[in-house]
Amino acid sequence: MLLFIVLFVLSLSLFACFYRVIKGPSLSDRVIALDSIGINIISITAVLSIWLHTYAFLEIILLIGIVLFIGTIAFSKFIERGVVIERNRNR
Repeated sequence: MLLFIVLFVLSLSLFACFYRVIKGPSLSDRVIALDSIGINIISITAVLSIWLHTYAFLEIILLIGIVLFIGTIAFSKFIERGVVIERNRNR
């Protein structure tokens, strides 16, 4: 029963983060909300793994974490410089 309550609270938090992504006043708020969405998805996957008594979701959790980290770095670089991949066209 407790796992269902935890899943419900995490899903509410996920929808609150979706609202912040859509209505965020600045780009930085939207990036932070996207990070929070990723953390909530990792948490929901971990709770489902506990509920189903399996270790099969641990690789998925690691994959989501890696993609989330790379996405955060890309968004941060975009906010700072305006481009994600810098190319030297002077050759």
